[in-house]
Amino acid sequence: MRRILFVFINTTILIFITSASCFLGAQSVARTNSDEPKKLVPPAIVYEDSTKPQVREAIHKLDSFYAIQRRAGFNGSVLVGYKGKIIYERYYGVANREMGVPLSPQTASQLASVSKTFTGAAILYLHQHKYLNIDEKVSTYLKQFPYPQVTVKMLLCHRAGLPDYTKWIPRYRKDTRTPITNHDVLEMFARYKPALEFKANTHFKYSNSNYAILASIIEEVTEMNFKDFMQKYVFTPLGMKNTYLYDPVKGPPAYKSTISYKYNWRREPDMFADGVYGDKGVYSTVQDMYKWDQSFYQNVLLSNETLEMAYGPCSFEKPGVKNYGLGWRMLCFPNGDKIIYHNGWWHGNNTVFYRFIKDNFTIIILGNKYNNNIYRQAPIVYGLARNKPISAHFDTED
Repeated sequence: MRRILFVFINTTILIFITSASCFLGAQSVARTNSDEPKKLVPPAIVYEDSTKPQVREAIHKLDSFYAIQRRAGFNGSVLVGYKGKIIYERYYGVANREMGVPLSPQTASQLASVSKTFTGAAILYLHQHKYLNIDEKVSTYLKQFPYPQVTVKMLLCHRAGLPDYTKWIPRYRKDTRTPITNHDVLEMFARYKPALEFKANTHFKYSNSNYAILASIIEEVTEMNFKDFMQKYVFTPLGMKNTYLYDPVKGPPAYKSTISYKYNWRREPDMFADGVYGDKGVYSTVQDMYKWDQSFYQNVLLSNETLEMAYGPCSFEKPGVKNYGLGWRMLCFPNGDKIIYHNGWWHGNNTVFYRFIKDNFTIIILGNKYNNNIYRQAPIVYGLARNKPISAHFDTED
């Protein structure tokens, strides 16, 4: 975190301890060291009893469904959880086709835009601990940011109006292959000042730029590299041992990562946007993602109050059940039920992360060979696993 802030805090603590040590126990002193992540109890991986008739029936139905999906070209990992226990987990196909490496519980896939759930939660974690205020202007934290009317919250809920950097930067940068950084994105916004696509906070429009800028805010506030912050404060405390942020310079760890393939099994090459994180770039496994999912029910990182903010719909200009909160897409039904979710697509990776928070029911699908049909699997998986009619309101877009 900010060095000046913690020098002041630690100095104050030292003086207080020296003058009043007889009143302070060791536990109280430990709580003042806010520069270190709390000692958390990560969510455990627990499996439901597969001999139960209803579980056995669900597994049989899902195996039959995915046999059809495999024949249709599906290559990926699937996990279905209910009330903290895994009822279905399968790995279909290969992580590396050329080397014949199969998918496994340890092979991580690119989450694409599902990565935004981590960036959003990290911002809310810092807000919860008062390192930043999401209602402040972005320029409070990033002095060169050229849009004084835009707040951190507007970035979180895609109401800022920022044009998507993946679409406008190529107009000014001829080299579209060499990866750029988040710092480069911020500098190009400051230099070229592309016009906002609409007046800030007047309506919703999804833009990768929002979450790239949020990652830069995290770096400025914490004085840490975004990748290091996520590893220290999120992935490691939650026991997400096979989760990391992709670095196109170093490349992924070959022994535990998938290759991204086009629909015809040609490899997807890196391009300029692969060096930017916050909007994408997290690699993870279905098991680690289930730990991420369950951490919210257990308030490991975020309090109930903070989660209520995250799950609150922010845009009401258009009718319908679809909305966006702070880092999450959502389906808000008239009876008060919510589905909290995020889909993703980047290169050959299609990802699905559905959370039925009322029932603690979760669907995670990670594909590393381009397959647009992955987004249509979630409602079918839900219907088969829960033995309920398929909802017509699922989002089948990336």
